[in-house]
Amino acid sequence: MTVKDYSVSGEEFQLIHNQSMDMLETYPQPPEHKLGDYYESEDYISHTDAKRNVLEKVYHFVKSIALKRKLKLINSFNTLEKNLLDVGCGTGDFLKVALDDNWNVHGIEPNQNARTIANTKTRDSVFNIEHLLKFELESFDVITLWHVLEHLPKLDEHISIFESLLKPNGRLVIAVPNYKSYDAIHYNQFWAAYDVPRHLWHFSQTAISKLIAKKDMEVEKTVPMVFDSYYVSLLSEKYKTGKMNPIKAIWTGWRSNIKARQSGEYSSLIYVIKKHKKQF
Repeated sequence: MTVKDYSVSGEEFQLIHNQSMDMLETYPQPPEHKLGDYYESEDYISHTDAKRNVLEKVYHFVKSIALKRKLKLINSFNTLEKNLLDVGCGTGDFLKVALDDNWNVHGIEPNQNARTIANTKTRDSVFNIEHLLKFELESFDVITLWHVLEHLPKLDEHISIFESLLKPNGRLVIAVPNYKSYDAIHYNQFWAAYDVPRHLWHFSQTAISKLIAKKDMEVEKTVPMVFDSYYVSLLSEKYKTGKMNPIKAIWTGWRSNIKARQSGEYSSLIYVIKKHKKQF
């Protein structure tokens, strides 16, 4: 289908189905040196702590609840040293919550403004993406990517790097939108979580399993992100009709979650991926 960039450029892009992986690919993908241009907007919400309007206030309210759930998830792994790397950490709120809970935190954030904000919250523990290759191998118990994998141009290469940085039995936690959810099908080309061209890839559960199967890791479990359907529906209504339509958005988000109880196809899913222990 043809999908428009509603956030920054107004340009149109195609979504091409990769049949072998069961995923959608944004086409054409901007060259890497131009990708940053598509993030240059005051409305790109994960790069700011602003609460200027209703949408931003809703975002930050939901985020505060989600942060507690994310912390509970990584604490459930019962790691001893609690070494955490958050890739694409934005303004550092998840790292701050983890730091306050005695995790040893590091972050990667390409956007300079977001990185500056994050470093004020994390004792200067956030670095540019080039720093990924400077970390010691097998040094992290948990690596998290909260709605980040879909932004990375070199999927296989980056997943290999994350695997190399994980300790044996460590967890890679990936949260991504699910284009097979009810709200995605309902809104079609207006579905906000397509977010082209910032989202280069659009994953199904099959696609994530196949990507991970190439590495020495396996999907341990999936966890639904039930709030995402409401927020994404709110944005999608705006793209489709020009206004928020909160009642319609809440109804669609609720229906999406209800249907997902049977299908498992939630608007967004968290994949908990375990690195295999070395065999001697």
